[in-house]
Amino acid sequence: MNSDEVFSIDTNRTAWETLNIPELDANILAKPLVVDGVQGMTVSKVCYKAGFTNVSHWHSCAHGMYVLDGILVTSAGSFGPGSFVWFPEGTTMFHGAQIDNDVTFLFITNKPFDIHYTHLTGDGADTAAAAFGAL
Repeated sequence: MNSDEVFSIDTNRTAWETLNIPELDANILAKPLVVDGVQGMTVSKVCYKAGFTNVSHWHSCAHGMYVLDGILVTSAGSFGPGSFVWFPEGTTMFHGAQIDNDVTFLFITNKPFDIHYTHLTGDGADTAAAAFGAL
């Protein structure tokens, strides 16, 4: 991203990218929008399909989730369209979609994204970020 250029992305016309999460044997859909090469801040449009839960994990970055449609189910409660949920750096959490409805949200980080699943042990817990590198 060139910080001195204004740009626009029509997220309704942009194709979804499938991100594989081997630790969960699952996929999520994402549309990367901004990746700041200097600070590492990211913004992506993300869709969790009905029934998906990103199980207990934590990040080395703070991140926010702005719900566009559906209900975001988290360890802090359930949130509908127009809700913004902020998770401070290092917070252990889970988040996902309802069992019968997809949820779409903007995912915003304050610095480079990583993910550490709490149910993993040993070296695998620190390498779980690979599938999310595009977020």
